[in-house]
Parts: sequence; structure tokens; C-alpha cells
Amino acid sequence: MKRIVIAGILGGLTLFLWLYLAHDVLGLGEIGIKELPNETPVLNAMQGAIPAPGFYFFPGTGLGPNATAAERSAAMPELTKKYEQVPHGIIIYHPPAGPFRFGAALGKQFALNVVQALLFALLLSRAGGLASYAARVGFVFVAGVLAGLSTNVEYWNWYDFPANYTAGYMTTQIIGFLLAGFVIAAFVKKQPAEAHH
Repeated sequence: MKRIVIAGILGGLTLFLWLYLAHDVLGLGEIGIKELPNETPVLNAMQGAIPAPGFYFFPGTGLGPNATAAERSAAMPELTKKYEQVPHGIIIYHPPAGPFRFGAALGKQFALNVVQALLFALLLSRAGGLASYAARVGFVFVAGVLAGLSTNVEYWNWYDFPANYTAGYMTTQIIGFLLAGFVIAAFVKKQPAEAHH
């Protein structure tokens, strides 16, 4: 267990440092992100029209949050037609909220990366037949590919996230999990058979 915890902390630190490099130095995690043209009038319009923070999908059905499955199903042909004729997308909206707490966000990111690495280390410790270092790194790498695919491709498919953003972010994550795998695999090793008795 001690090795798993050390692997989680050091693997999480490795992942955290790589994500800093990928975002702030290499720009991999920022590919495909653009600033709004004519930002001021757009922001003024949003502030006047959107009453509360939230995750908004447009165009909508106009049915409201308590619509039944039957009502949503009946509205789909009209929504599909509308979707084809007007702009569509998603907005994650927050009204003005005061200072951005960068340090707190960094702390949460580091905690997330440590949890991710701990989970990878725990999975690796339970995997059988991975005696070699390369096999253990490969296990973490494949698990990282799975993690990178899971959400990113769904967002590209259903919400039209840009393909270059999706590819850049997946690349960032997969390389990060590979680098963390090098660290995790050095600490989480196959236990001798007698240790299991």
C-alpha cells in the first residue's frame, strides 16, 4: 500500500507538471480555442438574456426542464429542423463572480491528478501477469488512452467540439498518462507469489 501511495503522489505530480507544460508552454491543450469576435456586445447580450449560471444547449425545444419523455420525443422533428437552420452549440455561462482564484484551481487540479494516479496505481497493483517494467507502463498507458477517449470523443460527437481541440486535448492527456505510467510502474511491481498467502 505504501508503494501505491508513493506512486500515486509522484505519478500525480508528473501528470500535473506535464499538463502545465502542455498548456502553458506547448499550447497543446489550447488548440482550437478561439476568442469571441465582437466580445463586448455578445457579453452584454448574454448578461441581459441569461438569468443564472449553467450549462446551456441551443437551440432548445422550448419545453422546459420538466418535459416528459413523450413531449421531448414529439418535439424532436421540429428541433432537428431548427438545428439545421439556426446556429447551434453549448454555453457554460457564469455571471460576474469576482476574483478568479487561480491558486485554488491549481490545488484542485493537483488533487485530481493525484487521485487519477492513485487509481491507476491501484489498478496496476491488481493486474496479474505484468512482471516487466514495460508491461506495467503499457498497462497504465492503455488505461490512459481509454480515459482520454471516453469523454473527449463523446463531446466531439454530440456537442461538435472542434476536431483539432479534441485531438490536441486527447494527445495532452494520453502523453500525460504515459509519463505518469513510467513513474507508477517503477513503484508498483508484481508481488512474489508467497505475499498473497
